Amino acid sequence: MRRELWDALAPLRQRHEKLPVKWVRPENIHLSLKFLGEVEETREQELRAALQHAAGSRSEPRPLTLQITGFGVFPDYHRPHVLWAGITPEPGLELLQHEVEQAFAPLGFPTEARAFRPHVTLGRAARDARPRDFTGLEEVLAGTDFDATVTVAEVDLMQSTLQKDGPVYQVRYHERLS
Repeated sequence: MRRELWDALAPLRQRHEKLPVKWVRPENIHLSLKFLGEVEETREQELRAALQHAAGSRSEPRPLTLQITGFGVFPDYHRPHVLWAGITPEPGLELLQHEVEQAFAPLGFPTEARAFRPHVTLGRAARDARPRDFTGLEEVLAGTDFDATVTVAEVDLMQSTLQKDGPVYQVRYHERLS
């Protein structure tokens, strides 16, 4: 799925090479349920327990089938910060994300104030990007077809280490959904 998403946007990256976007490498494409920020390694056991609780508290712990379709940006096309692929609303995913929020809140990670908008981040605009740099992006993305289904059988507790070439991710723990 990661490679398919990367390939779907190849024409955009090639035709608009000067687009001020830092693209997410295919191996780093993922869906975030909650961003924790800087966390001491000594807290790993309690984070694992929280994730285990969240994944196990679903009434029917089974894999989720997600439909990834369409592209867009946050917050808007005039001044985009994030370029994403959308995920069709799925009650099981929304429940899982809610359970993750609830399991991590007592550990000092506040619940997100914004509504959960499931998406896969594909790129981030450069800090010095100007609105005119993105002229025509909305039309290009609207004309780029993508529609695929993926089965998610586990959730991971990830560690992100920032490097000059982009983040390096490491799975610290995973919990099966089935």
